[in-house]
Parts: sequence; structure tokens; C-alpha cells
Amino acid sequence: MTQPIDFSGRKALVTGGASGIGEVTAKLLAELGATVALADINGNALPPARERTGAHATVVGDVAVEADAERIVAESAHALGGLDLLFNSAGIGDDLVPLHEQSTERWRRVFDVNFWGTLLVARAAGRTMIAQSRGAIVNVSSIVGLDAFPGRSAYGVAKAGIGHLTRTLACEWGHHGIRVNAIAPAYTKTPMVRDLLERNIFDPGMIERRTPLGRMAETEEMAKAAAFLLSDWASYITGVVLPVDGGWTAYGAAGDVVKIRHGDG
Repeated sequence: MTQPIDFSGRKALVTGGASGIGEVTAKLLAELGATVALADINGNALPPARERTGAHATVVGDVAVEADAERIVAESAHALGGLDLLFNSAGIGDDLVPLHEQSTERWRRVFDVNFWGTLLVARAAGRTMIAQSRGAIVNVSSIVGLDAFPGRSAYGVAKAGIGHLTRTLACEWGHHGIRVNAIAPAYTKTPMVRDLLERNIFDPGMIERRTPLGRMAETEEMAKAAAFLLSDWASYITGVVLPVDGGWTAYGAAGDVVKIRHGDG
């Protein structure tokens, strides 16, 4: 009989764990038996997030800074007594600005947190996992990294890079018993997306009309996809960037999703 997903005895680090997809995924991993460490740049948000998720430990740091990324992994592994799982979800949003109008500083910060931070934490965690010949990593890409989104060049380039990084690490580390995958979320009801909405970066109605399932995603839906890829249920899956997008990337027609009625030719 197929066993349910069970992370008992597994030690998991979740970056960006004080809010959004990171927090909800951390909570799910803990509920499924994992011992979890949360990492986030927002130190004030970590204690309440720890209470909400049932995490064992917290670490404050900026994943885009190499020394911080190394320390986050080292302190988490020490607090947990090892490291088996990494959900690499730290990231920041961008502005809807054409590349020729974007400041170098803002572009670089968006890229550094989203891509460079993912790389640095994955590299540090990979060293620990290679030494024990096992581990699973799930990075967070985006539908913005799968196709062009005008005005979102920094975020898109970073998320596209995460897809390539994921495939590369899967190939480099597979023989060490380490699986590396990624999820590519569509617009999800997170604090980051709420901030974009408040700044009128996009129209939620347009997003819903463009999505075959007709709605934005819930954070729990991203958490479940990440948990699956981290679990033994995905034991022969590596190097995959899984769109969790309500059909967004599948839809190729012009304009809003066409609602075909029964009997239409």
C-alpha cells in the first residue's frame, strides 16, 4: 500500500520563511513530521512565524550576501542536527519598468536576491548534502521566468536563471543522491503579490481571465507542490521546473481564456 508523505526524521531549511509561500511550506513540512529551520532577512517577523509554523529554529540573514548565505546553512544544520531538505524560496518583487528606464541599483538588487541568493544557499546546502550522500532541494522559479513579461526584466532573468541552475545542479549532484527541482508559481496570494496589487503593477481581473482555472493561486497550493517534490513520492524526479500556474503556461491563444460551450464546433 502507498504510504502517505512523511518527513519524520528529516531536517529542513526554508528560506524566505517568515511570510508567503515560504512560511506556508514550512508549516506544511512541520505538520508532515520535518524538523524545520526558518531563515529570513526580516528578523522581527521570524519569532511570530516560528510560532505559526512550529519551526524548531530561526536564522536572520540576507541570502544575497555570501557570508550570510553560508552562515544561514551552517547555523540551520547545527540547530537541526543535519540538513536533508531545502526549500529555497527567499525572493523580492520588482517594478513594472522598461529596462531602459530601470535603475542599475534596483535591477541588481532584484536579480541578486532572487537568483544569486538561490545559488548561494543551494551551493552551501549542497556541500552538506554531498557529504552525507542524500538530500532534496526545491528552488522557486516563476512563470515570469518561463516567458517574457515586459517591464519585469530583472525578476524574469533571475527566475529564468533559477530554472537553468536547477537543471545544472540536478545533473551535477544526482550521483551524490541529491535531487534538485523547482516550482514555477503563477500569481499567488502572497504579501509580495499584495504589494504589487497595491502599487497597481497589474490588474488581478486580467490575470484571472488569462488563467484557465480562472483564479489566482493560494499559497497552500504552492506548498503542496513543493512538499511533493521534496518527498520520497518524487524519488525519481530531478531537474524539473514544475509550473504551478492554473494552466497559465499551457494557454497559447490570444486574449482571455476562451470559454467553449457544449456543442461549439
